Amino acid sequence: MQCPVDKIDLVMTDRQGIEIDYCPKCRGVWLDRGELDKLIERSVPTATPPAATPPTPTQHGPHSAPVQTYRKKKESFLSELFDF
Repeated sequence: MQCPVDKIDLVMTDRQGIEIDYCPKCRGVWLDRGELDKLIERSVPTATPPAATPPTPTQHGPHSAPVQTYRKKKESFLSELFDF
């Protein structure tokens, strides 16, 4: 199959059981019938864990500053399929 944009042969790759056709030149992605449904099914979380409450800063003295906590952003399931 050829890329409809630049007429180059598409490359087929398998990513986690989903066959993806992509153009090596423009990096366009094309999915066959049913592949979009598989992606959508994988994007829906099966169970939502309860939200964790951030720790309360403790005071160690009159001049101590509150402690900042940072959470790592959860990556999308698409980041496992595609190189962003």
